[in-house]
Amino acid sequence: MSARGSLGIKRKRPSSDSKELTPDERKHYDLIISKGDMGIWKGDIKRELNIANAKIIDNCVKSLLAKQLIKEVANVQAKAKKRLMAIEFEPSKELTGGVWYNQEGSIDDIMIETLKKVFKRVIETQKFATADGLRHKIGELEVVNFELNAEHVKEIVDCLVLENEIVRVKSSGTGEFASIPLNTECYKLKSQIEKSGTFTMIPCGVCPRISQCSPDGIISPITCEYYNKWLDF
Repeated sequence: MSARGSLGIKRKRPSSDSKELTPDERKHYDLIISKGDMGIWKGDIKRELNIANAKIIDNCVKSLLAKQLIKEVANVQAKAKKRLMAIEFEPSKELTGGVWYNQEGSIDDIMIETLKKVFKRVIETQKFATADGLRHKIGELEVVNFELNAEHVKEIVDCLVLENEIVRVKSSGTGEFASIPLNTECYKLKSQIEKSGTFTMIPCGVCPRISQCSPDGIISPITCEYYNKWLDF
């Protein structure tokens, strides 16, 4: 989700005529709409409008909800305190928790697990993948109903790395990495590179001289003893 302005992104105002409101409903509606994409908790309405009778607030809120001028929005930071928001606003990331949360304000485990499975499938099919490559592929597959950005991809691959499902490797610029710029971070399934013996991952991924390595340099994957041994393994 992208960051919004101080009042957020507005949709087209609903067809319900907001002019057909009682004076009390009008005060409530004007206050709620002024809060933009952050909305307002019912308890704060009581304080800001200085209304002692909670029943007045309840009746006004019920009426505005029925007229589809406002909506209730879950707050991931305080799930017991749903916020009221004008219908034309989309809730801010601070309220929703971002793309990994569902409309109820809970972490969307199903979506996250689905993405992790698709990431692994893409890496397995392509032998390896870059973060940008994963982002574009997921966009093509339309796995989710929003556009993955670099931060989203990083969060998923970081999770897979922590779970020991994939490993980070550096492009050598040759062989299967010929189309990938030297030193670009790539991802491979751990099962793809696990081998019995001394080499458990591409040497380039842990080489302390990788920043000085180039196909035509003094340090080169073409002349690298360790890389050639790994290729022959």
